[in-house]
Amino acid sequence: MSPTNFPEATITLGAPPDHVPNAEVGEIGGLPVHTTGLQCISCWRMTWRERLSALLFGRVWLAVFSGRTQPPVYVQASRRYFRTIPAPDFQTMKQRAP
Repeated sequence: MSPTNFPEATITLGAPPDHVPNAEVGEIGGLPVHTTGLQCISCWRMTWRERLSALLFGRVWLAVFSGRTQPPVYVQASRRYFRTIPAPDFQTMKQRAP
């Protein structure tokens, strides 16, 4: 998958200034996001092979380069994110976490 720009994007995040590409974390490109100050939303485009894999196996894997912990994340497969649906309640999700 690769990040893609979208109309609601408000900023493009980049690599930290001290980032040195290595075997584990290569070059870091720009990531267009929409931010509300509480969450960052990005859009990713699947290749045809990834689309077929998701269709056949029904799985999407999420990797976050953050070290020992995993920040709250939300994955959604849809044409548009910005529509009239309730936003994920991260506070409740956090309270339910073990």
